[in-house]
Amino acid sequence: MNTKVPKPRFGRDTMSCDTTRRGFLATSVATAAMASLTPSNVFAAGSDNIRIGLIGCGSRGTGAAVNCIQSSPGVQIVALGDLFRDRLDTSRNGLKKNVPADAYRVTDDTCFVGFDAYQNVLATDVDLVLLTTPAHFRPIHLKAAIEAGKHAFVEKPVAVDPVGARSIIASSELAAQKNLAIVAGTQRRHSARYRDIINRIHDGAIGELVGAQCCWLRSGLWSRQRQPEWSDMEWQIRNFIYFTWLGGDCIVDLVMHNLDIVNWAFGGPPVSAIGVGGRQLHEVPKHGNVFDHFAVEYVYGNDVRTLTMVREWTACEGRIGEKIVGTKGVAYVDRGIIEGENSYRSKAPSNAYVQEHADLIQSIRDGKPLNEGQTVAETNLTAIMGRESAYTGKHVDWDWIRNKSQLDLSPAKYELGPFPMPPVAKPGVTQLI
Repeated sequence: MNTKVPKPRFGRDTMSCDTTRRGFLATSVATAAMASLTPSNVFAAGSDNIRIGLIGCGSRGTGAAVNCIQSSPGVQIVALGDLFRDRLDTSRNGLKKNVPADAYRVTDDTCFVGFDAYQNVLATDVDLVLLTTPAHFRPIHLKAAIEAGKHAFVEKPVAVDPVGARSIIASSELAAQKNLAIVAGTQRRHSARYRDIINRIHDGAIGELVGAQCCWLRSGLWSRQRQPEWSDMEWQIRNFIYFTWLGGDCIVDLVMHNLDIVNWAFGGPPVSAIGVGGRQLHEVPKHGNVFDHFAVEYVYGNDVRTLTMVREWTACEGRIGEKIVGTKGVAYVDRGIIEGENSYRSKAPSNAYVQEHADLIQSIRDGKPLNEGQTVAETNLTAIMGRESAYTGKHVDWDWIRNKSQLDLSPAKYELGPFPMPPVAKPGVTQLI
């Protein structure tokens, strides 16, 4: 089997690109000029096939591509892009083994490597892109995709800082104007069981909402030992979950799922947050500059207070879920259970990883594209608000984080060279920006 990837047709085969975030965004204009807007009900030269491109070939991206193909007939994977050749090769081999032959249409000429791989994927005749790189790059890639007239699946987190989250919202607004779909990787919103319970909450099954608790407590995750040939930048990107500028920290990466359910139940984001966090077990430099635990109190309307916890500690008891408390009962949303005056147990399935793609594809084919860009950005900002409170030791308001914070964690340039590890945040010393 030949897995060699030749030089791309459309750009450099390089893992070094001396540019800035502003430069990255500027190249989106050129990408858009190269690609025409495909009407949402016409695909692949008049056929009903939807051609997808994968940007970010890690395990989550490869899994998302398989889920997308599983979700609906007439879906084909035709292009792949990643910063690293070995990740692309692994993904390519995995897709060959796990999707039907008629759904796998990737060729050597539609495989791209480098910081500019996303531009090259967008320059092909794809209808839909799956954006699954480390979260830092999501605003850049979504902006380029929407400008190029492509529908998008965006894995969460969609941003690591308020500047990036605002970019997602702007891209969502542009997508609405262009009749393009954006579906996010907050897949619980596509679970029949979650929808069943949330609909009952909204219909008054547990009365007036007075509080909530949510948590994601789990063991530590993978880490990749640094290799002698890796630069600072390459090592950090390959271990992106341990660097705030790349992955957002565990409160953004993990408990964002749970916070999304709380926001959904309460009808929007909180008004303020105050939190604590730190590093109990993480080691330097192995675990970068992120915290390994957070606890945040969020305040919603009518001074309703909720508690969120997240930690990554090996050999400790795990717990994941969401509890919404009302005047007439309690909803354990993740378990599909309501206890109280209107006790209920949902029998609806929870098949969200495939269903989110089925809903996305159906919305495109119906000419009524889903657009979850603003909702996921607001959930992302909810998590960032808690993180910044814990990092700084300060109370953080929603209006400030949504509209005024100028925090932008972008590096000065994107190249696989020297890049000192950013410092670990110190409450009382780290400043709100």
